[in-house]
Amino acid sequence: MSDFDIVVDGGLWFDGTGSAPRRRNLGIRDGVVVRASAEPLSVGHDTEVIDAAGKWVVPGFVDVHTHYDAEVLVSPGLPESVRHGVTTVVLGNCSLSTVYSTPRECADLFSRVEAVPYDSVLRILDDNKSWQNPAEYVDALESLPLGPNVAGFIGHSDIRTRVLGLGRGTDRRVKPSAGELERMGAMVTEALDAGFLGLSSMTNALDKIDGDEYRSRSLPSTYARWREFRFLNRILRERGKILQSAPTINLHPNILGFFAESSGLGRRRPLKTSLLSAADSKAYPPIVYFMLGAAPLLNRFAKTDFKWQHLPVPFTVYADGIDLVVFEEFGAGAAALHLKDQVERNALLQDESYRRQFRKEYDDKFSPRIWHRNFYDAVIVGCPDETLIGSTFGAVGELRGVHPVDAYLDLVVKYGTDLRWRTTIANHRPKFAKKLAASSGVQMGFGDAGAHLRNMAFYNYPIRLLKRVKDAQTDRTPFLTVERAVHRLTGELADWYGIDAGHLREGDRADLVVIDPAGLDDTVDGLFEAEVPEYGGLRRMVNRSDGAAVATVINGKLVYRDGQFTGGFGVHKTGKFLRAGLSGAHARDRVESDR
Repeated sequence: MSDFDIVVDGGLWFDGTGSAPRRRNLGIRDGVVVRASAEPLSVGHDTEVIDAAGKWVVPGFVDVHTHYDAEVLVSPGLPESVRHGVTTVVLGNCSLSTVYSTPRECADLFSRVEAVPYDSVLRILDDNKSWQNPAEYVDALESLPLGPNVAGFIGHSDIRTRVLGLGRGTDRRVKPSAGELERMGAMVTEALDAGFLGLSSMTNALDKIDGDEYRSRSLPSTYARWREFRFLNRILRERGKILQSAPTINLHPNILGFFAESSGLGRRRPLKTSLLSAADSKAYPPIVYFMLGAAPLLNRFAKTDFKWQHLPVPFTVYADGIDLVVFEEFGAGAAALHLKDQVERNALLQDESYRRQFRKEYDDKFSPRIWHRNFYDAVIVGCPDETLIGSTFGAVGELRGVHPVDAYLDLVVKYGTDLRWRTTIANHRPKFAKKLAASSGVQMGFGDAGAHLRNMAFYNYPIRLLKRVKDAQTDRTPFLTVERAVHRLTGELADWYGIDAGHLREGDRADLVVIDPAGLDDTVDGLFEAEVPEYGGLRRMVNRSDGAAVATVINGKLVYRDGQFTGGFGVHKTGKFLRAGLSGAHARDRVESDR
């Protein structure tokens, strides 16, 4: 048999291993790369030809940190990721999965933390949740017309809610009994048996519950003690699976506990640990040296298997009024977000005693924080009073003779969510962004695709990293080769997470993206808004840099080309659930035997 379903013709081929690229023609048949040839390949009557001359042909990108858990049920094509060459997404991060809890509990856990509409999440889960356990959840995902491939974590808050209930699970006085710990462990084991990657957790208490009954309590996993973590980690360690989590950001940091748990000193196996987040923080600039040094040293001398997740672009966030998760990190901000009623919220924001508290916490330079709390570094980008657009809240305060906090709160009260502003929280210094992107202790991720719909858009962060790499080479200040950057975004991640993805060799599943290096220009940094019918018409921030990723192939099917999705995308299935520990070796063996 010589004809192929798809021929990718004349591209510079990157196989995802970090090897130097070569000019090759790829022949794809039955969803598999069956030839990578320096010679022209035969083209049949029905062969789809992708002209890749002058372009890069790379494995599909792997996005290890998404929150598509609800969206995938009603928009399984996940087009905002696929259009940028993402062919594998990981669900269930940050302790949040939708496997065990009821639809209402899932909405309570998920909506406020990830800034998605509560009513929409509840409706989606009410209409679609048919599963009661991980195996049934996998079957439900497999029944969908998935666009990209999907892998998943089981969420600690999910299993804790199922075992303890949402009330007991968020009560510091409650310690799980031995029987309850065994039930949690059995759920983790059940998920691992179904092919999940491991357990996701969260210890940072700023992530709050939505809904009415337990509103503003922290996520259930933040109430767990180390006895519970060690019990569950033991299961992960024995199975060679992953813990994904985030350390506390308070005066009692628990990061040393994570390091100790990950260590393989003695005879025990290291615990694969992926934590949020390596960043060059504006709030604490020197911490970047810790981010750069900790993981390589620990992995070498303490025998850990530890990685930081890193967003390889500036961490710029947008807010409508006061709706932004960073306000959860201090009392005055959390108090405002606790109130759903706009009249009540405005009354609070105008109260002078409340404002005194806000100013005090804003000016406190020693309290732990993610946000730099500098209203001189917060730019108004949308407002009914157009004369304010382009100004900072600090500048508005100076003009009006008031504290920046009062200037900000006055505008929030007057304009509500019609006041739109932005600030960059981290990854703002190119020097350290380059160092982080090249660090062996860092893995590419934390794009939060599917979450914070009005606050951030990092769907194309792999494309943006490749732009930075290309620009640095042009400027003769390289920090990564293109093949190493591709590897970091594809095969390196897939190998560490233990999934069949991220490579583009003969015998590998044909997941790939064709990149036009001429399209790696300033358009990749552009932000736009697009309506999301599945979320009640909410307009979310998206990336639409269609000149860079010019074609996406998933499981041997062309799904996107030249700015357009192909017919049947999101209707006919291309992706599949990727079970941890399964590789593409059997397919490569089959290709070799066919020769």
